[in-house]
Amino acid sequence: MVRTRTILTLFVAVVSLLGTATAQVAEPPSGSAGIDEKLGEYIPKDLVLVSERGDSVRLGALIDRPTIVTLVYYTCPSVCRPLLNEVSGVLGKLIELRMKPGEDYQVVTISFDEHDGPAGSARLKKEYINQLPDGFPGEAWRFLTADAATIQQFTKSVGFQFKSVGDDFAHPTTLIILSPDGKITRYLYGAEYLPLDLKMAIYEASEGRVGPTIARMLKFCFSYDPKGRKYVLNLTRVVGTGMILTLIGFAVFLGAAGRRRAREFGE
Repeated sequence: MVRTRTILTLFVAVVSLLGTATAQVAEPPSGSAGIDEKLGEYIPKDLVLVSERGDSVRLGALIDRPTIVTLVYYTCPSVCRPLLNEVSGVLGKLIELRMKPGEDYQVVTISFDEHDGPAGSARLKKEYINQLPDGFPGEAWRFLTADAATIQQFTKSVGFQFKSVGDDFAHPTTLIILSPDGKITRYLYGAEYLPLDLKMAIYEASEGRVGPTIARMLKFCFSYDPKGRKYVLNLTRVVGTGMILTLIGFAVFLGAAGRRRAREFGE
């Protein structure tokens, strides 16, 4: 009887802690920077953006193959450049893995700053295409801008939440993978991307399969610091998770021990 009460007490504690952890890992509230994943949902294909050449581009016509989407702004003083540099580097490695840019996949970089325009798009495109191996097709990496309403519609559709902070923005860094019909199939987080991970994400997208976010734990263990524009370790979440797992293990152990003793006495 005492053992039963102990297990019940532990179970209540575990449920309570799980509730707390769930609240902590909940998606970012409206108005804050972060990612509210929309896996399996579709982007609005009727949105019209502006290309690096200054012409209008409808997303439904552009997204016709697996697409790697990056969301940045051109005057970003910190994380946007490292993100684009990392993308540039991993694209070169994808070629070594026999992935053909413009055929197997494409990259679309969209500025979420309504003040950015085609001139900035053309400048960045030239810079990053020049970093890639000779022969990389320019049409395989597009740079787009849009008005505020269009930006809001697109970022909301993919769950990308950013916040104006003075002349800059607080925002997450992630790659968003789309299938040829515009389905959101994968989010890749972090500052570095493994070529094989990206290749697998592209294959999944080509088949329209939604892949789990392997780096989901990153969101749980790390919080985005808008002021420092980086991810910082959230010790409360890590310790809380450890306590939950320990309590669950202890409860399972007590239950197993109780059943074993009951069998022994029964014999």
